[in-house]
Amino acid sequence: MNLGSHAMQTTIQTLLVLASERETQAVGEACRCEPPESPWNARPIGGGGWIIQTGVGKANAAAGVASCLSTRRVGRIINLGLAGALPGGGLELGQAVLASRSVFADEGIDTPEGFLSLDSMGFPMYEGDDGRGIEPDGRLAQALRPLVDAERGVATVSTCSGTDSLAMRIRRRTGSAAEAMEGAAVLLVARSFGVPAAEVRVVSNTTGDRADQQWAIGPALDRLGEVARSIVEIAGV
Repeated sequence: MNLGSHAMQTTIQTLLVLASERETQAVGEACRCEPPESPWNARPIGGGGWIIQTGVGKANAAAGVASCLSTRRVGRIINLGLAGALPGGGLELGQAVLASRSVFADEGIDTPEGFLSLDSMGFPMYEGDDGRGIEPDGRLAQALRPLVDAERGVATVSTCSGTDSLAMRIRRRTGSAAEAMEGAAVLLVARSFGVPAAEVRVVSNTTGDRADQQWAIGPALDRLGEVARSIVEIAGV
């Protein structure tokens, strides 16, 4: 299966972007390779795949990916990591989710009348920004669909939803089924460099009031590793 159109011309054919040390270790163990020695230091994991650990959050993710793309040619980027399920999104713990849209959830202004996104105020974040988020590359998404359980919108947040009210606001504001902290930033940088990209998440927890949340990080990390290994195996690179 071909995950992209110009793989044979690139130095890094498939770059897996992870945020945290635990996520990176899970992928490294599944792919039987050593994780990167330090953040932003891309490392090969076999089969034409590489991994990079950026650090948590939009700023770290954007800077780490931009640094890599500035020094290497990359065929395609997949942002992998854990996510929290938002209420009413129909996702269960342990499910792998392909982001149908990676949505900047916080960029805008909160008013008494409701949230206004940047594009609605005349300050779009990128060409074609309509506030609905960045879609994955079509060919890449098609190749990834057999590896996941669902395809839903994923919100990219700076503050995770530890209250019911915030979880519901993010759900209503973005229409997303899950939230994480890097996806839209990774896809925006990839878009700026003209590199096909997608976001894949594994649900590790529910959102809402912290005391009522359900967590299953261990199984979610195991599933994350399985997904990463499958991506490398099907890449054909």
